[in-house]
Order: sequence, then C-alpha cells, then structure tokens
Amino acid sequence: MKKNSRSALAIFPVCFAAALAGLFLSGCYTVRQGTAFLGHLGRARPLESLLKPTGDAEQDERNRIFVEKVHDIRAFAKDELGLDLGRNYTRYVAIEQDFLAAVVSASAPDSFDTHFWRYPVVGRLPYRGFFDIEGARRERGRLEARGLDVWIRGVDAFSTLGWFRDPLFTFMRNYRVDRLADLIIHESLHATVWLNGQGHFNEELAEFVGREGARLFVISRFGEDSPEYRAMGDSAADTRAFREFIWGLIAELEALYSSGKPRDVILSERQGIIAAAQARFDEEYDEMFLSDNFRGFSQMPINNAYLDLFRIYSPGDRFIDDIFERSGLSLPEFIAVARSMPNRGPAGRERLARALGL
Repeated sequence: MKKNSRSALAIFPVCFAAALAGLFLSGCYTVRQGTAFLGHLGRARPLESLLKPTGDAEQDERNRIFVEKVHDIRAFAKDELGLDLGRNYTRYVAIEQDFLAAVVSASAPDSFDTHFWRYPVVGRLPYRGFFDIEGARRERGRLEARGLDVWIRGVDAFSTLGWFRDPLFTFMRNYRVDRLADLIIHESLHATVWLNGQGHFNEELAEFVGREGARLFVISRFGEDSPEYRAMGDSAADTRAFREFIWGLIAELEALYSSGKPRDVILSERQGIIAAAQARFDEEYDEMFLSDNFRGFSQMPINNAYLDLFRIYSPGDRFIDDIFERSGLSLPEFIAVARSMPNRGPAGRERLARALGL
C-alpha cells in the first residue's frame, strides 16, 4: 500500500476485536490468525525494557520519550477520563512492518449495503482482520467473486476488549503525541464500552472519545498556545475538509443508487462520478488543505467499500458530537453515562440518547 494513500486511510481507527473472536471460530481462519495473534502476544515484553541502553544515544532518547508519553497518556485515560485500561499498553512488541494487520471491508457495488461478518461474543462486525496480507488478499478474491466491492487497509491497533493485555508496537514510537493519545484512548473506550452487534455505533463512539480525549490531553500537558496543539488543530482541519469532500461524493452516489436506473447504468455512471470527484480534488487541493497528507486520494482506486468506511467511522450527521454538546457533561461524565447503557435493547444511538435523558 502506498504511503501517500495511507494518509487518507489514517482516519479509520479500528477495534480489531474480530482477531480475538477468530480464536473461537473453526477452520483455517482460526488457525492462521489465532496463531499469528498469539505469536505477537508471546513476543511482548515490558514497556520499560525499552529503557535499557542500546549504545545509540539518539535511539535511547526516543525510547525514553516514548515510554514517558505512554505512561502519561495511560494515567490521563484512567484517572482523568475514567477508562478501563487494566494492564493494557504496558507491554511492547517489536515488529518490522509499519502496520499491525490488514483488515478487509466490503460493500455492494451499486449501493452502500455493508457486508458483515458474524462472530461469537462480539456479534456482527463490518470487517475481517488478517495478520498476514496474503490471507486478506484471498478474502478479497472470494468476496470479489461474489460481485462485492472490497477494500483492504492497514490498521495500527486493536482492542481485545479486556481478554488479553493489548500491547504497543514498534511503529507507534514515531507517532505524534496527539495521535498516540487518540489511539490509546480510542481502544481503551472499546474495552470500557462495547455493545454487542452494534459495530457501527461502537466505532462512532470510540472515534469521538479518542479524538476529544486526545484534544483534552494535549491541552492539559502543553496548553492551547503550544505547537503541539496547533499541529493537532491543523491536522483536524484537514481531516474535516477531507471528510466533507468525501461526504459530498457519497451524496452524489446515493442519489444515483436511489435513481431507479438499471444496474449496469448505475455501475457505469458511478465510475464517472468518482473520476470527476478525484479530478476536482486535485484542482481544489491547495484551497482545501494545509498539508500534503491527502494528496494521494486522486490516485486511489476508490470504490463503495472505501466510501462505506466513512459511513461507519465518520458519520456525516455528527450525532455523537452533537449529543455530547447537548448533554452539557464533561467527557468523563459522558463516558460514565455511556458505560451505564444496557447491552441489549434498541440501536446504540437510541440507547445513548436514553441514557443521557435526551
């Protein structure tokens, strides 16, 4: 996967609970993914082992800063936000690649009809994860043979929902402090609040809490006038601009999909709409963005599976943001209410609104 393409994918955090669920399934998926997953855990070592001198002063300083940041973020997430961390992110796994696992998502090509996989314990999820890229490619081939649009993306973290101690990985040492805070808080929210069978809602809630929690962390440690907070703000502005552009494209395609036109006409016209959007993206790039992080979008083979991810991780109606503001609660109070939701009942959004009395 191209590095510049991954910038556009970085806005899709993932709770990779499917990796855990796969341990309880039968067949090759269990053996291959379960073995790889347990192999990572078996190689985990205490985070403090990174403080052992390596003979490289620059590397030793990077390791020291990383360990201190992780401890500080964990303390903030636990003590100030009220998240369940247990012993998560107290261990470290050395890994050569710059992502943890490959995750497959799929959708119908002529509608945003998400393909789901069903797992024990966690229910339906809109993705299947693979620790080996070849397994992901085989799954893509199987799904494409059924006529589905498929997207494979790299993910950098997952939550095992408290079943195991979630570790940190080598590539995380290069993360900016706000991205590292977002990752740890996002995944810790999954370990704190998880509604079975509500995959879309679980990700929507964790996306908001990770983002808002990271913002509060950076303010508390560096201040609103700091370079760290300004960098976070610039990144957030670019992400919002990208989301708005993608939701505009989604709206165009939704109008086409609901037009009643023949399927072959829909499939032909959608390619024209996507191509025109990518050309427009290049033309307007410098007006929309502050950085080069999203330039690779125009070269990506965009399909419904990619766009459907926005419907999961970046809902266009900002429901969680809005309900948080309406509640008048602090983020810790909001999290406390969310964890009080029953695990059975109506859709996750409705359960949260009821819990908040809205």
